Amino acid sequence: MKIDIISVVPALLDSPFAHSIMKRARDKGLLEVNCINLRDHTTYARAQVDDYAFGGGAGMVMMIEPLVNAIESLQKDTFYDEIIFLTPDGEPFNQQTANQLSLKKNLLLICGHYKGVDQRLRDHFITREISIGDYVLSGGELAAAVLVDAIGRLLPGVLNDETSALTDSFQDNLLAPPVYTRPVEFRTWKVPDILLSGNHAKIEQWRHEQAIQRTEERRPDILGRE
Repeated sequence: MKIDIISVVPALLDSPFAHSIMKRARDKGLLEVNCINLRDHTTYARAQVDDYAFGGGAGMVMMIEPLVNAIESLQKDTFYDEIIFLTPDGEPFNQQTANQLSLKKNLLLICGHYKGVDQRLRDHFITREISIGDYVLSGGELAAAVLVDAIGRLLPGVLNDETSALTDSFQDNLLAPPVYTRPVEFRTWKVPDILLSGNHAKIEQWRHEQAIQRTEERRPDILGRE
C-alpha cells in the first residue's frame, strides 16, 4: 500500500512512521508513506498557501490553487482509491473504516490547517472526509498519523501474529477483554484460574463474556444500550 500525505508542516510526521510497527511495515516494503510539502506547489510569493476568507472573519483559509497543483502533480504517477481530507466535521473514524481503507492500494491524505480549505477543493477533489474525534487540532498531521497507524497495522505481514489485529477492540463491536501475563501472582493479585486451565474453549467463552461486560460498562453505545 502507498499513502501520500500533503502537509504544510511535513516534518511533524517524521517520527510517527520511523519507529515500531510502522517502521517495520516500511522496512518490509509493505507500506510506503510519502510526505509532500504543500509549499513546494504554490506559485505565490514567500511560499504562501493561505489567505483571508472572503466575507471576513477570523482565521486564514488554505487556498485551492496550491492544493490542486499538489494533487494533480501526484495524480500523474498514481491513481488514488481515495483522496481523504482530515477535518473535524468529517465522518468519525473507527475500526470498520480502518478495515475498509486497509484493502485499498493508494490513498492520498490532505492535512487541514488554519480554518480549513477552500470549499471548492472539497466539492471537486475530495472523495472522503474523516475526523478522528470531536475536537480541533492545530492541523491534520496528527490525524494523518492516526489513520496511517490504524490502517498500516492491518496489512498482511505487518504484525508478527496476523490474528492479533482480529482480537483488537472494536473489531467485533466489542471492547477487548482483560489480559494478563507473568507472574501468576503479584502482591496477592492472581491471574484468573480459567486462563491457566488449558481449556481453550472455556477460555474463549470467558473472554467473550468479559468483552461483553466491559463494553456494557464502558461503551454501552456500541451495543445500542445507551
